[in-house]
Amino acid sequence: ISLGSNDALKLLLTVTNGGKARKPHQAFLTLVEPTTGLEESYPFTIKESGKAKVDLTHAALPPQFLRASKPLTAKIVIGSFGASTPYASPAFSLSISLDPSAPLASPPAQPRYAAQPHITHTFRADPQSPPKVITLVFLLAVMSALPILLGAWAALGANLNDLPAALNAAPISSTAFFGSVVAMEAVFFAYYTSWNLFQTLPVAGVVGVVAFVSGSRALTEVQGRRLAGKR
Repeated sequence: ISLGSNDALKLLLTVTNGGKARKPHQAFLTLVEPTTGLEESYPFTIKESGKAKVDLTHAALPPQFLRASKPLTAKIVIGSFGASTPYASPAFSLSISLDPSAPLASPPAQPRYAAQPHITHTFRADPQSPPKVITLVFLLAVMSALPILLGAWAALGANLNDLPAALNAAPISSTAFFGSVVAMEAVFFAYYTSWNLFQTLPVAGVVGVVAFVSGSRALTEVQGRRLAGKR
């Protein structure tokens, strides 16, 4: 059989087992180049009735087959699960006819493990702090808000009369909670001025755990005085 550049080979067959049409698990048309032994398989499209079909054109053939000097050997391979006997046998020879006016494409280069070009990566410079003028502007804005905050606390009835009672009932937790809040502010200040993220996170994690544990106990003491009507 000759397959030209504008031809299409259509192969139809019916698979039977024990005289009855069956649908196998797999069926292929395998082409073999006799000189090099190179193989390429094309699966059949199979229906439940056992009818199978495969189409073949030049576009489906590898470049090595198009350059073959001898006809290709076409084999039909059929197999399935169970006790059925598989089938694999040559069916015909396929001769590839080329169009003399059409240039033959070269096969793609195969990948090879070898040294690759050196990759040079330039890391970005560390982020810089904003200008001091902007920092001072925001610092003044925060400082100017402190009198407003203290005035609001005074207007809402905040006072320090309960501080001795809190220190007597839970001296360690109250002191640790207040100290952890101040320490966290110090950590943020150090991160802003000199520390990097890897220096800040471990310290902030330790201070955060202390604030969580001591704050829970300190607020429990405050809740107890509130429920007792002492606050």
